[in-house]
Amino acid sequence: QVQLVESGGGLVQAGGSLRLSCAASERTFANYVMGWFRQAPGKEREFVARIMWGGGIRYYADSVKGRFTISRDSAKNTVYLQMNSLKPEDTAVYYCAGGLDGTSWTYWGQGTQVTVSS
Repeated sequence: QVQLVESGGGLVQAGGSLRLSCAASERTFANYVMGWFRQAPGKEREFVARIMWGGGIRYYADSVKGRFTISRDSAKNTVYLQMNSLKPEDTAVYYCAGGLDGTSWTYWGQGTQVTVSS
């Protein structure tokens, strides 16, 4: 059972930056596709970004493309989401997820709150 623990959320002004981290409990983390999702109040959870096993192929939602960067450090069993040029509409709970193929997600973290003030 892989456990995922997010950190790095907080309150930031529009235009600012935050870096989220997601630490996995097992070294088998390297075998998983890792993703970030978010859920704003009153809205459904939506895809933000994902990174494939080797770290070389990344996908982003159109709403964050060019502003957010997903990366992974297999030595630390950690995946990151660097968020720049934040907007109030980025306010949400951000979740880390892990899956074997990038289309279904087996493991989820508990979420970390990101609030962007205008």
